Amino acid sequence: MNPLLDFSGLPRYAEIKPEHVTSATEELLKRNRTLMAKLLADPAAPTWDKFVQPFEDANEHLARAWGQVGHLNAVMNSTELREVYNANLPKITQYYAELSQNLALFQKYKAIRNSANYATLNPEQQKVIENELRDFRLGGAELPEDKKARFMVIQEKLSALTSKFSDNLLDATNAFTCVVEDEISISGIPADECQVAAEAAQQAGKKGWLFTLKAPSYGPVMQYADNRDLRERMYRAYTTRASEQATADNKADLNNTQLMSEILKLRAEEARMLGFANYAELSLASKMADSPQQVKEFLLELAQRARPFAEKDLEELRAFAAAQLGLENPSAELRTGLQAWDIGYVSEKLRQQRYAFSEQEVKQYFPEDAVLSGLFGLVETLFGLRIKPSSAPAWHEDVRFFDIRDDKDLLIGQFYIDLYARASKRGGAWMDDAITRRRTAKGIQIPVAYLNCNFASPLGGKPALFTHDEVITLFHEFGHGLHHLLTEVEELGVSGINGVEWDAVELPSQFMENFCWEWDVLQGMTRHSETGKKLPRDLYDKMIAAKNFQSGLQMLRQIEFSLFDLRLHSDYDAEGTQSVQELLDEVRKEVAVLIPPSFNRFQNSFSHIFAGGYAAGYYSYKWAEVLSADAYSLFEENGILNTATGSHFREQVLAVGGSRDAMDSFIAFRGREPKIDALLRHNGLVEA
Repeated sequence: MNPLLDFSGLPRYAEIKPEHVTSATEELLKRNRTLMAKLLADPAAPTWDKFVQPFEDANEHLARAWGQVGHLNAVMNSTELREVYNANLPKITQYYAELSQNLALFQKYKAIRNSANYATLNPEQQKVIENELRDFRLGGAELPEDKKARFMVIQEKLSALTSKFSDNLLDATNAFTCVVEDEISISGIPADECQVAAEAAQQAGKKGWLFTLKAPSYGPVMQYADNRDLRERMYRAYTTRASEQATADNKADLNNTQLMSEILKLRAEEARMLGFANYAELSLASKMADSPQQVKEFLLELAQRARPFAEKDLEELRAFAAAQLGLENPSAELRTGLQAWDIGYVSEKLRQQRYAFSEQEVKQYFPEDAVLSGLFGLVETLFGLRIKPSSAPAWHEDVRFFDIRDDKDLLIGQFYIDLYARASKRGGAWMDDAITRRRTAKGIQIPVAYLNCNFASPLGGKPALFTHDEVITLFHEFGHGLHHLLTEVEELGVSGINGVEWDAVELPSQFMENFCWEWDVLQGMTRHSETGKKLPRDLYDKMIAAKNFQSGLQMLRQIEFSLFDLRLHSDYDAEGTQSVQELLDEVRKEVAVLIPPSFNRFQNSFSHIFAGGYAAGYYSYKWAEVLSADAYSLFEENGILNTATGSHFREQVLAVGGSRDAMDSFIAFRGREPKIDALLRHNGLVEA
């Protein structure tokens, strides 16, 4: 049997092959279309049990099977898998576009909404119906027949273009390597990072040290390498990936510039067809924020609050670079002034001088096993859970699998965790759902999640060591996982993160990040890699003192990306004469204090908005951070490890999923609407 057609339990990753994809996809599409025709032909009035339920069952099978294919394409990318994924992607896209445009289907849902039976549905079911009606309107169901064909072409093209954007970025990242043969050139880079680079060179049949643009390799070079030419070479390669500026060894043919233009034109056309002024309005129709103008005002207010702190951060950095590192003094060897490829390096030197510690020193206290144990222990304490190792077929030998049980030892969720970077895996960190909780004829379906990161793998038989930033990333993704796994909702469409407004979906993830700064939590998740001692109080105090180091610059950077995304999808004319680069330059003039070099092509690797779900939604990180900081402030008031507050958060935010509006869930937890104060305080953006 084709493993992609088995829905009796966990995915059969050990058996899935590229040749299974097309037959499974076509079989499931055939089944679904046959069922849809049968349901639409039934003259009886549609009901939840006889219409919605069987239709959801069929669509869930398709989503689960295709989800496994998409997951493998992201974590075990190969030529064969990519080809078959891209060959079947248009079929999947076409199917969902057909559904969203099917007026007869829309009428069936409207009939349920307008029937006397609607009142007998539970609130979860009613929310599913309301969301479906909204999504039909946004999916083109009410378009005239002559426009539906064009609308479907747009969906298929967008799907192909965004997939190509992602492929180009992965290939461009993998294409570049930098081999260093003399030891003096790796001066400053920590020994364990050099060991990784030496092993990479050996595997590639080269002498010396091999560095790549993958985060675990690129980051330490930019932060620690004394060799300024090496930093510049790496920076240029990284910031010109998938662009016309790419160096010869970074494959200039993988250029995303034209793809961005086509994606933006198609999104604008899609929005106009649905009666929206621009794509941002379409995007916000299913979010918490009311309008692009409201989002813009929110971002500009934050920018105004952050700017004085960012200017101070930059002034200090420049003064330090000039006084301590001679970077303001013209010479034959050094370009005048602080350059973009110096920022990470100089920042680390300044941090070490000011706070008398380095991130490398902190990293020694975060071996993987201690971090996972501490994370699991925190979650168990807050939410009354038990997390236990388990087993399941996986896609790579590094993947591990865990059960989540309640205080009565009842299984309530499971998750895979895939922590390390590799060439076949796309960059970044993300959570995705494998199986969603719902009630079926057989009982409750247990939810299953994927947690993916790109950390450096273990070396020399020792556990992997994580930077504190990586620990925060892990907690962030685990927060998303908890949102998916701890839901108590029984209807698929609003279970877990399904149906949650996109600008609220980051609430649980950013909420979890806060615990990474708590002394009581860190005591349970640190152990020095050599001495075995826990994180000492004096080092912790230095970390807290440095917590908001350059937070003004970091805040403005996120606002820059958010405003750029918003303007691209609201007031930018993709058919006009202004280029994407020129718009980005305009945004930077408005809000940034740190302007990158002219060759920088950040937008060509901005996969969040060009290949992910964040188009006209990147502001969600800041929007949800207001919610998460304010939610966390209740823990600050009642005690960080207060189980009653943890239980309250689980019940009012995590358990309800998308079954009610996010604002209602927030108010139910916090007792009032959110305030911006906690966000500013947590980021040190208030005058002392």
